[in-house]
Amino acid sequence: MNDEQIQQQIEALEAERLRIREREGAADPNLDEDRVRLEAIGVELDRLWDLQRQRRALRDAGGDPDQAVERPASTVERYLQ
Repeated sequence: MNDEQIQQQIEALEAERLRIREREGAADPNLDEDRVRLEAIGVELDRLWDLQRQRRALRDAGGDPDQAVERPASTVERYLQ
């Protein structure tokens, strides 16, 4: 996945998250599903942001950004914010 593809996925997930959050105030029978989806979106965004940072760091260090790997959720979710 290249930088542009990563950014497109990030933007698509952010747009989906915004649509779900806009529904939160409405009487919506899918609130539990929305909550689960928001959590999944958050995890996927963390993974994509991590991948993007890895690619940038490799490039800045003179390395090949294509050597970056998408880390599992169990890894990125344990990062301290």
